[in-house]
Amino acid sequence: MRKGWKKSSAILLYIVLSCVVFLSACSKDTEAPGNGNTESGQKENNQVQEDVFTAVGSYPIVNKQMTLKMFAPQFPTIENMETNAFTKHLEEKTNIKIAWDLVPNNSLEDRKQLMLASGDYPEVILHGNLTREEQMKYGKQGVFLPLNDLIEKYAPTIKKALEEIPYMKSSITAPDGNIYALPQINECYHCDNGLKLWMNKAWLDKLGLQLPTTTEEFYQVLKAFKEKDPNGNGKQDELPLTGSDEMWAGNVSAFLMNSFIVDDYTEKNAGTFLSVKDGKVDFSANKDEWKQGLEYLNKLYKEGLIDPAAFTQNADAIQQLANREKDNIMGAVTTALISYGYNMTDEQPRHKDYVTLPPLKGPNGVQQTLNFAGISKSQFAITNKATEEQQIAAIRLADYLYTEEAIVLQEKGPENKGWRKAKDGELDIDGKQAKYADIQQEKKQTHNDGWEQIGPSLRTYEYRSSWMAIQDPLADGGYGTRLNTESKKYEAYHSKEMYPNGVFIAQEDAEIAAQLKTTIVDYTKSNMAQFITGSKDIGKEWDAYVKGFDGLQLGKYIEIYQKALGVQ
Repeated sequence: MRKGWKKSSAILLYIVLSCVVFLSACSKDTEAPGNGNTESGQKENNQVQEDVFTAVGSYPIVNKQMTLKMFAPQFPTIENMETNAFTKHLEEKTNIKIAWDLVPNNSLEDRKQLMLASGDYPEVILHGNLTREEQMKYGKQGVFLPLNDLIEKYAPTIKKALEEIPYMKSSITAPDGNIYALPQINECYHCDNGLKLWMNKAWLDKLGLQLPTTTEEFYQVLKAFKEKDPNGNGKQDELPLTGSDEMWAGNVSAFLMNSFIVDDYTEKNAGTFLSVKDGKVDFSANKDEWKQGLEYLNKLYKEGLIDPAAFTQNADAIQQLANREKDNIMGAVTTALISYGYNMTDEQPRHKDYVTLPPLKGPNGVQQTLNFAGISKSQFAITNKATEEQQIAAIRLADYLYTEEAIVLQEKGPENKGWRKAKDGELDIDGKQAKYADIQQEKKQTHNDGWEQIGPSLRTYEYRSSWMAIQDPLADGGYGTRLNTESKKYEAYHSKEMYPNGVFIAQEDAEIAAQLKTTIVDYTKSNMAQFITGSKDIGKEWDAYVKGFDGLQLGKYIEIYQKALGVQ
């Protein structure tokens, strides 16, 4: 009995061991190639990538041609995106063939919404005007893939930009920590310093006055403009100060209110009336300093120093005022660009009379302006339709689009057609040796040389300044130099309390934040206009105005923006 038991046990052990060996072999045979859970799988995956791709930073990107389908607008000025010179260059450079999913530029928003809602979207959105809300929504749904790891591994140019551009990372990182889309970075010096007031220097000189430096001096200058006939026509027809909410940074009150307290409402539908001090978000438009600013503006208005139409007129009205055939009547105007008002030609030289006024110092010593550097929307996203290899190819292509070589060719077309390398002695906008120079061409309605500004790109201050520029700011063609020079007056005064641009509102807060912002901003603007024009008495009705915010959930509004800032 015992001997039989031993024999049975030996047979049973043999069977068990055979099964173990067999199952082990099956497991190895059926393991997916490139499985990252094992060392051999990782090696296999790396080998596959090496077979498909060249080293990061080298070109072409893929060894064997790959196709990526991309969504983008069709600009009416570009003849054919498939045969476009930059498309051909990009495909040859990267070995990636683009299958275009194009939509007329004026239909982009509607098509984008329909495409994303239906699930009928391509592997890559090259240019989608993607709002923060869209990035969060479709990122959470898994439609847009997180780009963080792809950037870290395969996109050194984008990674460097994230490290060097102070506002970029916070402007494109969603509250969950993921980057779902890449922007166009287009650093525009005169845009970022857009809160300007242009003053008639010819009138100052005629009256023997200097540029004012304080709010009191500014008041005295406006009085002189009104009363002392600086245009010399014998009439009191001068408008000392005007502007338009419809014009870029054309809001009259914003320039002056920043001499009292932060006011970021510079044009229609642009502003929050929020500020940040020591990491704490607060509301400006119910503070004593705001009241003081309103009293100053009311004084200017009551004495006829502010154009009554400044709060209602559109940008066309400014053009008509500026270019009246007879006498110039405009003393000062708030706008980012003097060209919004005046024709910039030697044949119509009136624009040459104007210079920008640096921020004024208020009665409490406040002297500040706004800095508009930031990112509002992003363009490029990779969707869940892309395979792993397509994801790598797409981010590497985007990384190339961030290089200076790509930017010049994309925007200007082939070398020695739309642009050339600058010659020794040709100067840029800062008076330094230029790097590039435009080649003047006959203007045509359409072209096929480049993409203009489609897709993700990186136009830094340094890049934009590196093009040859006419050095005389008042010469024909010297307007860019003039804007650069005038904008330098503002840089030293950037507010340290302005609520930053490009902050994500958490998805669960976005809808209520939009509703609260609309209600609170409308209430503030309506009362502001009434206090300035005198239809409401500041002395008698200020307290009731402040109390009115209680019913508008101002506390919740501040709380949401505090949460978005990430500082409690």
